[in-house]
Parts: sequence; C-alpha cells; structure tokens
Amino acid sequence: MNPWERYVVPNLVACACSSRPIMKQRQKVVPEASGVVLELGCGSGTNFDLYDGGKVDHLYALEPAPGMVKKARRKAGELGIGRSIDFLETGAEAIPLADHSVDTAVITFVLCTIPDWRAALAETKRVLKPGGRVLFTEHGLSPDEGVAKWQRRVEPVWKALAGGCHLTRDTISLLKEAGFEAEDAETMYLPNTPKIAGYVSWGSARPA
Repeated sequence: MNPWERYVVPNLVACACSSRPIMKQRQKVVPEASGVVLELGCGSGTNFDLYDGGKVDHLYALEPAPGMVKKARRKAGELGIGRSIDFLETGAEAIPLADHSVDTAVITFVLCTIPDWRAALAETKRVLKPGGRVLFTEHGLSPDEGVAKWQRRVEPVWKALAGGCHLTRDTISLLKEAGFEAEDAETMYLPNTPKIAGYVSWGSARPA
C-alpha cells in the first residue's frame, strides 16, 4: 500500500462519503435495518448513528482498510455503541459469518469500490436468512449517454485517486445478475454534485 492509499485515501473517502447529499441518501435506507445486521464496507463508521437501536440486535461492520477501521472504532466509541458491534476486518468477497445468519445487509456507497463485486454479492446472499433483505444506496452508471461517456473517460483516473471507486457500475443490474430482486428502487441525480459521480439508486432487494 503506497502512502497515498494509506494516509490520504481514508480521509478523502471519509469526507466525500459524509457530504450532505450522500448523508441524505444514507438516511433513506439505514434506519430501516433490523435484527442481525451486516454492513459491507463500514468505512469510517458514517452510518453508525443512523441505525435504529430499537430495531438492531447486533451489527457486524465489515471493512478491509485498516485506516478506515481505526476511524470506525473511534466513532463507535464516541457513540457508546462499541460493545454492540463486531468488526470484521476483511473484504466482502469472503464474509466470515455462517450461512443464513443475517437479517439485513446494508450496502451504501461501497459496491463501487469492491474489487470482486460478484463474489461480494454471492457472499451477501449466502449469509442472509430466508426472508432477509439488502438495503442499498449507491452511485453508478448514468442512463444519460452524454454523462455515461464522461464517466467512462474519467473512471481510470478516478479509480486511482479514490481508492478504486468505479463510476460505471449499474447497481440495480449488479444486484439482478447476482440473483437479487430490487424492491421499490428509485434513482436521481444528487444535488450540488457533479453528474459523473451523482447518479444514485436506492431501495431494498431480496434473493429472487
């Protein structure tokens, strides 16, 4: 890991992923989580204070980046919820949980960076209980060809600077390919955000 990835990217991503428009997106889905919850890519703990303590029995916070885990542990301590969180310091491609052990998987602004999204979603499907669901909000490929063209052009540089973040992944299509069916999915461009990074989708999904 080079110095940029070790010291700069965690702070850059933490700042970007807690902007006002993105926080409003998180607020649309995270409070709906219930039961045993798995959060893929918890980052710096941005979602932690959005969970409804009356609904969540336990939280597994998965995050492979040491710099992010350090920030997330600090955030959990500040909120006084450290004891109700287990940190899984690994990638989502191999989730260290038993089959059918999770009620809700929370995926917020992380599918864009997971190297092997197919494996990650297959693992998510494996650990979900029957009737379990995914709550998601992600940015991704715009349906507008003019915007999509620029997303494709910019993506190689963007990935290098933003910790592997892709601009051209179509979240709903990824979920469908992985065997999920999206429910009540909605899309929009985030306000005050460049369109190449501001096309978002959100909703819930269940194994088809």
